[in-house]
Amino acid sequence: MPDKKRDIIFYEDYFNDFFLRQRQKVRDKIVWTFDLIEQMEVIPEMYLKHLEGTDGLYEIRVQQGSDIFRIFCFFDEGKLVVLLNGFQKKTQKIPKSEIQKAEKLKAAYHASKAAQNKNS
Repeated sequence: MPDKKRDIIFYEDYFNDFFLRQRQKVRDKIVWTFDLIEQMEVIPEMYLKHLEGTDGLYEIRVQQGSDIFRIFCFFDEGKLVVLLNGFQKKTQKIPKSEIQKAEKLKAAYHASKAAQNKNS
Protein backbone atom coordinates (compact mmCIF):
# COMPACT_ATOMS: atom_id res chain seq x y z
CA MET A 1 0.00 0.00 0.00
CA PRO A 2 1.40 3.44 -0.90
CA ASP A 3 2.39 5.88 1.84
CA LYS A 4 -0.48 7.91 3.16
CA LYS A 5 -0.31 11.59 2.25
CA ARG A 6 -2.79 12.58 4.97
CA ASP A 7 -4.82 11.12 7.83
CA ILE A 8 -8.56 11.36 8.38
CA ILE A 9 -10.00 11.72 11.87
CA PHE A 10 -13.54 12.23 13.15
CA TYR A 11 -14.52 15.17 15.35
CA GLU A 12 -16.95 13.89 18.00
CA ASP A 13 -19.64 11.51 16.64
CA TYR A 14 -21.26 13.72 14.00
CA PHE A 15 -19.80 11.95 10.98
CA ASN A 16 -20.07 8.47 12.51
CA ASP A 17 -23.78 8.98 13.26
CA PHE A 18 -24.34 9.97 9.62
CA PHE A 19 -22.20 7.06 8.32
CA LEU A 20 -24.04 4.42 10.34
CA ARG A 21 -27.41 5.56 8.93
CA GLN A 22 -26.29 4.85 5.34
CA ARG A 23 -26.83 1.62 3.43
CA GLN A 24 -23.81 -0.61 2.87
CA LYS A 25 -23.14 0.45 -0.75
CA VAL A 26 -22.97 4.09 0.33
CA ARG A 27 -20.66 3.23 3.25
CA ASP A 28 -18.37 1.31 0.89
CA LYS A 29 -18.20 4.29 -1.48
CA ILE A 30 -17.46 6.68 1.41
CA VAL A 31 -14.61 4.43 2.62
CA TRP A 32 -13.27 4.16 -0.96
CA THR A 33 -13.33 7.98 -1.24
CA PHE A 34 -11.50 8.34 2.09
CA ASP A 35 -8.78 5.95 0.89
CA LEU A 36 -8.36 8.08 -2.23
CA ILE A 37 -8.09 11.29 -0.16
CA GLU A 38 -5.51 9.72 2.15
CA GLN A 39 -3.33 8.43 -0.68
CA MET A 40 -3.44 10.87 -3.61
CA GLU A 41 -0.98 13.75 -3.72
CA VAL A 42 -3.47 15.98 -5.55
CA ILE A 43 -7.14 15.16 -4.98
CA PRO A 44 -9.47 15.82 -7.93
CA GLU A 45 -12.16 18.41 -7.21
CA MET A 46 -14.84 15.84 -7.96
CA TYR A 47 -13.91 14.21 -4.60
CA LEU A 48 -12.75 17.13 -2.44
CA LYS A 49 -13.66 20.75 -3.02
CA HIS A 50 -13.13 23.95 -1.03
CA LEU A 51 -16.41 25.62 -0.10
CA GLU A 52 -16.33 29.18 -1.42
CA GLY A 53 -17.14 31.84 1.13
CA THR A 54 -15.93 29.74 4.09
CA ASP A 55 -12.78 29.85 6.16
CA GLY A 56 -11.13 26.60 5.10
CA LEU A 57 -14.16 24.30 4.94
CA TYR A 58 -14.12 21.56 2.33
CA GLU A 59 -16.71 19.11 1.12
CA ILE A 60 -15.91 15.49 0.44
CA ARG A 61 -18.12 14.53 -2.48
CA VAL A 62 -19.54 11.02 -2.69
CA GLN A 63 -21.94 9.74 -5.32
CA GLN A 64 -23.53 6.30 -5.20
CA GLY A 65 -25.88 5.72 -8.12
CA SER A 66 -28.16 8.76 -8.27
CA ASP A 67 -27.63 9.59 -4.58
CA ILE A 68 -25.23 12.41 -3.74
CA PHE A 69 -23.66 12.88 -0.31
CA ARG A 70 -21.50 15.61 1.15
CA ILE A 71 -19.21 15.36 4.17
CA PHE A 72 -17.78 18.58 5.53
CA CYS A 73 -14.18 18.65 6.70
CA PHE A 74 -11.16 20.89 7.14
CA PHE A 75 -7.40 20.50 7.34
CA ASP A 76 -5.51 20.77 10.61
CA GLU A 77 -1.72 20.82 10.81
CA GLY A 78 -1.49 20.34 7.05
CA LYS A 79 -1.95 16.60 6.70
CA LEU A 80 -4.82 15.94 9.08
CA VAL A 81 -8.34 15.91 7.62
CA VAL A 82 -10.96 16.46 10.33
CA LEU A 83 -14.43 15.17 9.43
CA LEU A 84 -17.45 17.10 10.61
CA ASN A 85 -21.07 16.52 9.59
CA GLY A 86 -22.42 14.70 6.55
CA PHE A 87 -25.73 14.83 4.72
CA GLN A 88 -27.49 13.62 1.60
CA LYS A 89 -27.65 16.36 -1.00
CA LYS A 90 -31.10 16.76 -2.53
CA THR A 91 -30.84 20.19 -4.16
CA GLN A 92 -28.34 22.03 -6.36
CA LYS A 93 -27.18 24.33 -3.55
CA ILE A 94 -25.83 23.17 -0.21
CA PRO A 95 -28.26 24.21 2.54
CA LYS A 96 -26.88 27.17 4.52
CA SER A 97 -27.87 25.42 7.76
CA GLU A 98 -25.48 22.54 6.94
CA ILE A 99 -22.59 24.96 6.29
CA GLN A 100 -23.35 26.86 9.51
CA LYS A 101 -23.38 23.59 11.46
CA ALA A 102 -19.98 22.65 9.99
CA GLU A 103 -18.55 26.08 10.83
CA LYS A 104 -19.76 25.75 14.45
CA LEU A 105 -18.22 22.27 14.72
CA LYS A 106 -14.93 23.51 13.30
CA ALA A 107 -14.86 26.36 15.85
CA ALA A 108 -15.66 23.89 18.67
CA TYR A 109 -12.83 21.60 17.50
CA HIS A 110 -10.31 24.45 17.61
CA ALA A 111 -11.61 25.65 21.00
CA SER A 112 -11.28 22.16 22.53
CA LYS A 113 -7.82 21.74 21.02
CA ALA A 114 -6.71 25.11 22.41
CA ALA A 115 -8.04 24.14 25.84
CA GLN A 116 -6.13 20.84 25.70
CA ASN A 117 -2.90 22.60 24.73
CA LYS A 118 -3.37 25.11 27.53
CA ASN A 119 -3.83 22.31 30.08
CA SER A 120 -0.85 20.22 28.95
